[in-house]
Amino acid sequence: MRKLISFFILLFFVFTHAQTQLVFVFFKDKPNKAAFYANPLTELTQKSLDRRTKYGIALNDQDAPIEPTYIQNIANLGFTVKDYSKWMNGVAVNATAAQIADLQTEPYVLSVEQFIKHPNGGKAQTKKVNKFDEFNNSLGKTTFNYGLGLSQINQVNLRPLHIAGFTGTGVTIAVIDTGFPTVNTGSVYARMRDNGQIKGGYNFINKSSDIYNTSLNNHGSYCLGVIAGYVENSFVGTAPDADFYLYATEDANNEIPEEQLYWTEAAEEADRKGVDLITTSLGYYDFDDPRYNLLYSDMNGTTSFIARTAQIATEKGIFVLAAAGNEAQKPWKYIITPADNEKVFTIGAVTSTGGSSSFSSFGPNALGQIKPDASARGTSTYMGYNNSVTTSNGTSFATPLAAGGVACLIEALPNKKVDEISNLLRQNSSLYPGSDAQKGYGILDFGKTWNNAALAVVENGRKSNLEIYPNPVAKSFTIKTEEKIISVELYDTLGRKIQTLKNEKTNTVEHLASGVYFLKVQTETNEYIKKIIKK
Repeated sequence: MRKLISFFILLFFVFTHAQTQLVFVFFKDKPNKAAFYANPLTELTQKSLDRRTKYGIALNDQDAPIEPTYIQNIANLGFTVKDYSKWMNGVAVNATAAQIADLQTEPYVLSVEQFIKHPNGGKAQTKKVNKFDEFNNSLGKTTFNYGLGLSQINQVNLRPLHIAGFTGTGVTIAVIDTGFPTVNTGSVYARMRDNGQIKGGYNFINKSSDIYNTSLNNHGSYCLGVIAGYVENSFVGTAPDADFYLYATEDANNEIPEEQLYWTEAAEEADRKGVDLITTSLGYYDFDDPRYNLLYSDMNGTTSFIARTAQIATEKGIFVLAAAGNEAQKPWKYIITPADNEKVFTIGAVTSTGGSSSFSSFGPNALGQIKPDASARGTSTYMGYNNSVTTSNGTSFATPLAAGGVACLIEALPNKKVDEISNLLRQNSSLYPGSDAQKGYGILDFGKTWNNAALAVVENGRKSNLEIYPNPVAKSFTIKTEEKIISVELYDTLGRKIQTLKNEKTNTVEHLASGVYFLKVQTETNEYIKKIIKK
């Protein structure tokens, strides 16, 4: 019996030492970085360099390519190398404990990091499930109700920017998600296709350009439809004129740690292309192999691989938005990575009436930093998909809704840096300076953010601004300002100009039907968008 026990102990020892795990091999240096610094266009586009110049961001070694001989050396050791990161300067491989020890002795290797943080950190799934089943089951019936679609834009007060002409033009967004089936054929995406707004894409899962295949999960298509879906007289996304790169990094049928690497590769490619904004409705904490599971204590913004690389993206001048997660009613409850990173702008979900969506994950992160940062409509969010308009639930959809607003704000405030826009958005959200565990600083207010940042000027040490009174108005209103008025235009809530008024301080609107309108007032120094209510 003792020999039998010894045999099983030996067998267990051999098995555990032969079992592979995902690791990241960090290299010590980039020997040929001087060539990159001499000619940065070998690695980055002019658009990417222009973003750095605009924000005063210097090139650094992260921007230089990985040394190819190091990658070849790893392959020569018998490893299959499919994923790597220039920002982190290394490659990902599956290795045994013995191989990890050998890798650490290689002269060009700095260290080897294991993706397994807690070998006994979680339980394996009892059955294989599609992690987007919850999303698929929440889809509403097809409808063409622009009024409801407009309400989610009005809730975050985005109409003032749209009316002022800020609809995302010239701003490039990377959507990092599952796949994008029907985006190449569906009528709700026709406008963006016809206008050449889809600039490219890639599938980092299977390393191909196949992003539209109907076998791919359509979660990414829905997220894109929140931002740029367009149906004449029926639905308009939050940034209908933005440009897009579409990156598939999420295998909907599996939860594997490699997806963090795929995301990182997509973010690096987005940086190379010069994108201004990344929106991602993905997040991680548990995996099919429970060895890779994370704990809430790991949600500190620096433990997970994806949280660290998401931060690097922000440091390159890219505004990164991430969904808080839909875990509030699950045992986990909290935000998930990369939403835990301090510099990532994390979005929670609210209902049409402004209450927290029941599913929206709780903050703060493990360090006590307020998360989510702010919130947008995530219950019954309207979006375009394929040939129609539909609704669904999730922080997945609150995030692109907010991302479109951020794109409009970037267009309106082109010289503001990522951290400046982030701070402005927090400070102008509905609960600031207070906060809520599910809403963060509250519901976003893009109009207020824009007004406070761009429409107030300093003259003689004091603010000169513009006010409308009375408001609500019955017969006539007066514009209170010290600036010379050039023009006054009246718009309805759909953004249509309905009348040019006198360029005077007092105007009569007695003829208008009761409702909400927007005034665009152009002065010698500013352009103001003000909401007025006609009694």
